[in-house]
Amino acid sequence: MLGEAFTISAAWLAFCRLGRYFPGSVRYSQMSKRSAISFTRRAPDCITEELIAVLSSKASFEFKPLFEVVLFNLRERNAASGGEEMLRLRAYERLQGLVHQGAVNRTITGATKKYKGVPTRMIVLRAEMKALRAACNRRARARAAAAN
Repeated sequence: MLGEAFTISAAWLAFCRLGRYFPGSVRYSQMSKRSAISFTRRAPDCITEELIAVLSSKASFEFKPLFEVVLFNLRERNAASGGEEMLRLRAYERLQGLVHQGAVNRTITGATKKYKGVPTRMIVLRAEMKALRAACNRRARARAAAAN
């Protein structure tokens, strides 16, 4: 009995040494590594812009009415793409990001969650988004001028 348990343990140790169960010895494929050549350019995010615009008011919102206002504003700007459910998911994800940043306060009362923007943080975020949008527009104009 003891010998069998020891044999299984030794086999298990040999298997584990391959690196499958110890995070320190995990092997990564070439595809999972970021290339030094690639870069990411941050583009303006319409959903976050609208969330900031709506939450800058003094009112607090539950998610459903907040999403309806954001969706209406995005449709007015012709920026709502990807279907309503996908937009709802992305808006909730962005809202949670704002909550974690401290830009939005979440108040939970029973089963309802209400969201309200923090005014000082909203001013900073609005300025950042405005600068980001201006930089993106400048790049687009420069590209258009270079193409002509």
